[in-house]
Amino acid sequence: MVVGLACYGAYLLARRAVWNDRGRARAQVNADRVVRLEERLGIRIEPRVQELVVPRKRIVDGLNVGYAAGNLALSVGWLISLQRRGSPRFVRERRAAALAFCAALPVFVAFPCAPPRSRDDGQDTLLHRGVDLGHPLLVRFYNPIAAMPSHHVSFAVVSGLGLAAGKRSRLARLAWRSYPVGVTGVVVATGNHFVLDTVAGAALGALARALTR
Repeated sequence: MVVGLACYGAYLLARRAVWNDRGRARAQVNADRVVRLEERLGIRIEPRVQELVVPRKRIVDGLNVGYAAGNLALSVGWLISLQRRGSPRFVRERRAAALAFCAALPVFVAFPCAPPRSRDDGQDTLLHRGVDLGHPLLVRFYNPIAAMPSHHVSFAVVSGLGLAAGKRSRLARLAWRSYPVGVTGVVVATGNHFVLDTVAGAALGALARALTR
């Protein structure tokens, strides 16, 4: 609990450093830079993915739940489960999660980046269902210009690979190793991350696991 609160406190400090007029302007410029790089690499697929998904309301509702609560609940719930069982893996997995979380914070300050949903060619799927992530009350608790790297995907790598390591079934291990791919699809389809954000997040999660072995 103490480690989690300390990490979240550091996150809010990083948010405070950039959540101002200058930081928001920089975030839009940096988002444009990410888009241009994706176009040069031929991986600019976010608008097309949203065009395919957004008309399907039930699918969008499921994706919204996955983005807003599912990934975080799994990552935190899994760590709580390890702790309650007295698992010897708990300390290592907690370190990996904390490292993945905190290592992204300097990037959020140095390279604030607005998400795809903030652009004219992006769609905010939560806003479509009446949830405004830009509401002043919600913005107090998270950083809206911290798209790069994707915390969601970095957590998915940490927890997905950790859960896979504890399974005996080959099918279960494959399913959990594939979990980060599913999360990548969720954050792109909901307009919350660029593809490059997810790549950076996956690399961060893998590095965190490697460094905490």
